[in-house]
Amino acid sequence: MTDSQAPATPLGTNPVAPAPSGARTAADVVTPELVAQLTRDVIGSGRTANHTPFTGEKLADLPESTPEDVATAFERARAAQVAWARTPVRRRAAVLLRFHDLVLQRQAEALDLIQLETGKARLHAHEEIQAVVVAARHYGRRAGAYLNPKRHTGVVPTLTKVTELRQPRGVVGQIAPWNYPLELSIGDALPALVAGNALVMKPDTETALTALWARDLIIEAGLPAVVFQVVLGDGPVIGPEIVKHADYVSFTGSTRTGREVATGAAARLVGVSLELGGKNAMLVLHDADVEKAAAGAVRACFSSAGQLCISIERLYVHEAVADAFVERFAAKTKAMRLGRSLAYGAEMGSLVGERQLEATRRHVDEAVAKGATLVAGGVARPDIGPYFYEPTILDGVESPMAVCTEETFGPVVSLYRFTDENEAVELANSTSYGLNSSVWTKDGRRGRALAARLRTGTVNVNEGFAPAYGSVQSPMGGMKDSGLGRRHGSEGILKYTEAQTVAHQRLIPLAPSFGMTDEKHAAFMTTSLRLMKAFRLR
Repeated sequence: MTDSQAPATPLGTNPVAPAPSGARTAADVVTPELVAQLTRDVIGSGRTANHTPFTGEKLADLPESTPEDVATAFERARAAQVAWARTPVRRRAAVLLRFHDLVLQRQAEALDLIQLETGKARLHAHEEIQAVVVAARHYGRRAGAYLNPKRHTGVVPTLTKVTELRQPRGVVGQIAPWNYPLELSIGDALPALVAGNALVMKPDTETALTALWARDLIIEAGLPAVVFQVVLGDGPVIGPEIVKHADYVSFTGSTRTGREVATGAAARLVGVSLELGGKNAMLVLHDADVEKAAAGAVRACFSSAGQLCISIERLYVHEAVADAFVERFAAKTKAMRLGRSLAYGAEMGSLVGERQLEATRRHVDEAVAKGATLVAGGVARPDIGPYFYEPTILDGVESPMAVCTEETFGPVVSLYRFTDENEAVELANSTSYGLNSSVWTKDGRRGRALAARLRTGTVNVNEGFAPAYGSVQSPMGGMKDSGLGRRHGSEGILKYTEAQTVAHQRLIPLAPSFGMTDEKHAAFMTTSLRLMKAFRLR
């Protein structure tokens, strides 16, 4: 169904963004030539396909890998990794900087693919462009500082020369999700590659073209193609094979699957980083700017149709401003334009598929049946596309309802009122998740102090999630059931390395010498240790 064929009377309240004349279609973007180019190196004799959420139609036929194909991909990557690791860091980093420029130059190609494969609005697709180029610039500029050898004071100053080296782990196995197919594929691959590792990536099949486009672009930027392998196939089949062969595993996805990945990696004694689910809270304090907080809540709750691990699903609003906030937030939510064209203008796109639509429906319908009130939304919009669902606000949600504790991963947020900030902190922390949170107040110092009490890996004051995520010098990740490890900053690259200490002892051994008895050596060392403390040596 085209936009022009939509029913005259829409099923809900949200308006539909008009498609510009002459807008591109899936057939214009996903040509047989493009698919052949992007999949040329994918190992797999089987066939699978991906589809666009905008219409449910097939986008492309793709190769499907077997467990044996995964083993072959790791063999090829492992053979290439040694030469790549010997490449000077500055040359590896230069690849990232060239990639940065290429992404910005050719972003329209990526935006079309992201939209077609995920169904998200174009502005939300551009958030992935921003995140990727910021990470490429950061690690392109700072990789040397993170990875270069570091001198440390030895056990005996001047006589013990100590150097800390950072060795690549080998071949990193990456399992990337569907919801941010550019940022959560190549964005996590960049630090692994610049650290000297090879990579075997399994993107989600439904969003594989975006990940393959990014691989193609970084090869154009100078990365040896064999260093970066891609395999495709069902997660339960291919995912365990990635864990089976990798020297380190990077996974972004559900908490349930993350536990399985961690178990498999632990059995092999290989490292793992996991960014998992969230049930993120936003706190609107009594002195918040209500207008700004309401606009911020729209961004925080409904970006990418809520299919974002760090989006807000719980809103705690102080009683003093609750009525004014809800009025503004509901009005802004109902005014959001939904759409599916490959152009700017829509403020929210589609859910990715039937599973996400059903999960969203289940949470909303159950909550309403048990007494919750719909403030906005609560209906599907098949007049726009098969998986569209209106941005939804629920009031009166209580703990027996699934939406209260389970991650929805859709455009649904629950409202709660509070009177005491200590109560709000306790409520925000009363979940097994701990990924992201948000605090709104005119008092920045008070907001930061309250933020430090929230048990989440990132906290944003007067914004939903973008400032913390975009500040790539700082770590980003989850506490509790939201994951292990961090992306970004020093932790985001050093996790892909093994620390190696080289200690060179000079002139005298660390043992009795010059004819000393054991007793005299012990007395000499005791005096030396006391002097080192007195001189404040670390």
